[in-house]
Amino acid sequence: MKIVVVGHGGHSKVISDLILQSGYEIYAYLDDKYREPIDKRNIIYGPIKWANKLIEDNSDIKFIIAIGNNKVRKEVVQRYQLDEDYYVTLIHQSAIVSPTSCIGAGTVVMPNAVINADSKIGQHTIINSGSIVEHDCQIGDFTHLSPRAVLTGAVQVNEGVSIGAGATVIPNIKIGEWAIVGAGATVIHHLPSKCTAVGVPAKIKSDSKDGGEEFVKYCI
Repeated sequence: MKIVVVGHGGHSKVISDLILQSGYEIYAYLDDKYREPIDKRNIIYGPIKWANKLIEDNSDIKFIIAIGNNKVRKEVVQRYQLDEDYYVTLIHQSAIVSPTSCIGAGTVVMPNAVINADSKIGQHTIINSGSIVEHDCQIGDFTHLSPRAVLTGAVQVNEGVSIGAGATVIPNIKIGEWAIVGAGATVIHHLPSKCTAVGVPAKIKSDSKDGGEEFVKYCI
């Protein structure tokens, strides 16, 4: 399988390793830091807008959006307007994924992650290294579980949520869309959309606005 990696920053390095370890081939890197397409060692480097051109040249290629920022990842997917069949789902060989779980197109599951029974993971989501998704969890599109984040049973995480490194969410909690849970936090109450919650137990920051973009640094 030939894969186009969209985004060529730090997150794409991990994605590239995952692609190669899975036995696939990197066909191209697309990032707007490349103004004009160039070919290096049989890999194309070009701007993000070149997706359709690459499809014209090779209709068998697949795409993965290797951008850690949830909002930017969604913007790129919306810009492309590609059918979901064009996106590959990548799961590291060390990850444990229940056969009764469901993982959406464009999602990546990193080393040593665990996804247990009857969980549903949306599209273009990042399940990062060592994170745990317990039974019956529902995770929306464009979310990001940072390393060693833990969702216990039947947690519902809506679109665009960022769960910080080492954070824990107790069973049956619902987290509203585009909310941010800070690193190391313990969530014991439902969280509304577009809030930022930090601490043990997690409390909503009174100065968080529009998803608390100023606190994203705690989640990556």
